[in-house]
Amino acid sequence: MSTLDILTADERMVVHTVRDFVDKEVRPVARELEHANTYPGELIEKMKALGIFGLAIGEEHGGNPVSTPCYVLVTEELARGWMSLAGAMGGHTVVAKLLAHFGTEEQKARYLPRMATGEVRATMALTEPGGGSDLQALRTIARRGEDGYVVNGAKTWITNSRRSQLIALLCKTDPDAEPKHRGISILLVEHGPGLTVSRDLPKLGYKGVESCELVFEDFHAPADAVLGGTEGRGFAQMMKGLETGRLQVAARALGVGRAAFDDAFAYAQDRETFGKPIWRHQSIGNYLADMATSLQAARQLTLHAAREADAGRRVDMEAGMAKLFASETAMKIALDAVRIHGGYGYSTEFDVERYFRDAPLMIVGEGTNEIQRDVIARQLVSRGGLEA
Repeated sequence: MSTLDILTADERMVVHTVRDFVDKEVRPVARELEHANTYPGELIEKMKALGIFGLAIGEEHGGNPVSTPCYVLVTEELARGWMSLAGAMGGHTVVAKLLAHFGTEEQKARYLPRMATGEVRATMALTEPGGGSDLQALRTIARRGEDGYVVNGAKTWITNSRRSQLIALLCKTDPDAEPKHRGISILLVEHGPGLTVSRDLPKLGYKGVESCELVFEDFHAPADAVLGGTEGRGFAQMMKGLETGRLQVAARALGVGRAAFDDAFAYAQDRETFGKPIWRHQSIGNYLADMATSLQAARQLTLHAAREADAGRRVDMEAGMAKLFASETAMKIALDAVRIHGGYGYSTEFDVERYFRDAPLMIVGEGTNEIQRDVIARQLVSRGGLEA
């Protein structure tokens, strides 16, 4: 049974279309763009034309909604070609789902139709210089005034923040609230006076798309900028959004792991030593067997979490498991692909060195794997163990 058999016929066509796009238009240029750290503007425009930015948006707003398993497999295909392209639509999808689940009707009408076409691309701003994964320790404050909010604070590692038109900003609207999470809201903000994208952060991998520092200095947001129209619900809203975000990161890891495996598998059949293809040497064959097994396990774990999400169940543990296992798997597969390539694996003329640089992002992004383990442990205790 093919993995795609779980999808509808229309969804299988979506995945095949993205796969063709990756094979014909992404992979031939990815190495050059990545090494030059060039923003993939032409590829982003083609992604818009394919409707990729509308996959999480309802038809009533001009989108082309697909199931979460389909979204996972589309993300895997994009990351297989170049992980940065999957990152270019990751935060956008989370914001689209936040709007769909929690936005007011006016907020949905204002943003979702333009987000579906990619005219408006969205990102989320959570991480702060001193906070990391501790989102309740926010220092970005939005104080209510006569005509809206005045925002002051800083964010860091915000992907697509320079080129996105909409930012879902996690901030404190009531700094004195107890418990702290009750004072947190999400503001839907656009670029304007008082918001500075200060610099693009230098990165080991994840090239092409920007990850920036944002500084808010007396930035004015309108009174209707609060997601859902009610203050104090932002922490719970973002925790729901991060379930999607962590599934997306798991899917990115699947793509990187699959690309690394595919390259290593092909190389092991072409490269010969001692008169035979190197896959016939037991040590290399064992690598390939373990790589394929762990990749398939990671995919099934991610698809399980995706199906649970579509069933309407809480999936913070399931998405955390998928993100944890898939990212650690991608890192190991990328390293083993370097081993199989030998000296060529260390050469920038082969793609495996890029996979090895891209893979660590999924370990630390969208909540570190140490945080994932904490979430999983707490949920196990809360649920009374692991159900069959």
